Amino acid sequence: MFKPLSLFLGIRYISNRQGKGFASFISASSTLGIALGVMILIIVLSAMNGFERALAQHLLSIVPHVELMSGRGPVNDWQQNVQKVQQHPDIVAAAPVIKLQGMMQKGEQLKGVEIRAIDPVLEQSVSSVVQYLTKGSWQQLYQPNSVVIGQGIADKLGVSIDDGITMLLPSMEHQAKVSQRISALKKYNLTVVGIFKFGGEIDNNQVYINLHKGQEILDYNEQQVQGIRLRVNDVFEVRQVANDAGYLLKEYYLYLYNWTRTQGHLYNDIQLVRMVMFIVLVLVIAVASFNIVSTLIMAVNEKRGDIAILKTMGGSSTMIMLTFMVQGLVNGVLGSIAGGGLGVYLANNLTAFSQTLEQWIGVKFLSGDVYFIDFLPSYVNPSDVWFTIAIALLLTLIATIYPAWQATKVEPAQVLGQL
Repeated sequence: MFKPLSLFLGIRYISNRQGKGFASFISASSTLGIALGVMILIIVLSAMNGFERALAQHLLSIVPHVELMSGRGPVNDWQQNVQKVQQHPDIVAAAPVIKLQGMMQKGEQLKGVEIRAIDPVLEQSVSSVVQYLTKGSWQQLYQPNSVVIGQGIADKLGVSIDDGITMLLPSMEHQAKVSQRISALKKYNLTVVGIFKFGGEIDNNQVYINLHKGQEILDYNEQQVQGIRLRVNDVFEVRQVANDAGYLLKEYYLYLYNWTRTQGHLYNDIQLVRMVMFIVLVLVIAVASFNIVSTLIMAVNEKRGDIAILKTMGGSSTMIMLTFMVQGLVNGVLGSIAGGGLGVYLANNLTAFSQTLEQWIGVKFLSGDVYFIDFLPSYVNPSDVWFTIAIALLLTLIATIYPAWQATKVEPAQVLGQL
């Protein structure tokens, strides 16, 4: 026999209980319930981590992290201001931009679009749109009257590379002051030099033209733009960086836009689902853990004679209590280890499993035409795994306290007198 005595007795009672009817079934079901709860929670948290990572690495690779847009007239000397904001340690790159709202027309087909007038070289430092170009050449944006459009727009209008397309923009009075009085539509004939396919709504509404064309439309000179786009180091600290960048250009009246305002609903949805699923699955683990209460109460009733003998031999209440807590904790440890190991394995292979399942049932879970990704992502964060296992063990420990405490209330005189 080894010490401590409570550990020896707890493990021996478990081994003696194996195969003994209902008590054994309740014990196994509680272990299985804990394992399933831990496994599913790890998978769900890993999927949410995957969506968050895809948001940061995929969607935000083409969506600007920050836009500093002038509210009163143009931003002058944009080259100098770009260099100024790039001095901030958390800003990776900056590029000029002019934003317009208009329509694209081909024959009788019309499509509302968001137009970005950009510098083709500097834009590549703040956006990865070039990587998603499927037709044409990004460098041809230097040509006069050229345009790069999304695949959704190309499909809607039925155009391809080198096709002519008409851009319709509102003609505004006092354009330099960005007045809202629209008098007529102005037409600009453009040539499609590139088509990109990113996925989601961006393909259906995003258009790029040359910065000089945008300056011509707004009657700006070569040193004037509407705003500056920024790429930052940490996309989840973007608000503070945007404020700092705005302060560097405090001579202008700027609107500070960041991705949490344009695409933040996706991030908020991910966090909401993570929180809801975490609460639900922790409750599942709690229910499974508290099945241990039934198991230990039956064990205490079964071992009343042993408890009475131990007390007459000088066994302390603490030792008796720990003996039965060990029985319950073994279930929690086994369930947590099994669920944790299986959960990590499934989470690491979640993308491959989901793709295989899609092929079997012939259904696409995530459509690239609707969402910004067309696969089920997963990223296992070790801290999530350890936290989940710790929660399961804590709930198991709490569940063992009451039955173990009840064991200390056994009166030896009453029990031994009945033997």
